[in-house]
Amino acid sequence: MIESKIKANLQLKKIIAGLKSKGGKVVFTNGCFDILHYGHVKYLEEAKKKGDILVVAINSDSSVKKIKGSRRPIIAAKERIRLVSALESVDYVTTFSESTPLKIIKLVKPDVLVKGGDWKTSNIVGSEFVKSYKGRIITIPFVSGLSSSKLIKKIAKKF
Repeated sequence: MIESKIKANLQLKKIIAGLKSKGGKVVFTNGCFDILHYGHVKYLEEAKKKGDILVVAINSDSSVKKIKGSRRPIIAAKERIRLVSALESVDYVTTFSESTPLKIIKLVKPDVLVKGGDWKTSNIVGSEFVKSYKGRIITIPFVSGLSSSKLIKKIAKKF
């Protein structure tokens, strides 16, 4: 079941087109998801509630390094993809190597674009594109005190 959720971008485009033709509402989000924790799970559960299908685009290892620094990711993309795919709330997972997910957002053309509460709507990559066809932009609050960076620091301190 996990493997069936992992799709190349062009496969995803076909699947999404079919779902939309039947009136399905597509929700899209993206992130590194390095060291998966409860905050991620809750975030993705809340995102799923915004539509029928949840598509998650995960940063490649090279993309994570550009964003988070040379010591990240802790977990390789291949594993992060499978972990996120295993979550009940997630319908499809894909990856991207670019610095932003704009290319995939334009490919998927989601009805709802979701990011974490630390993002201002105006700064969310793809928000102008999604708004151009009357799609919605939503931010979801974080679970307080949970982040991969904090978890890494906690582990490093203890060991």
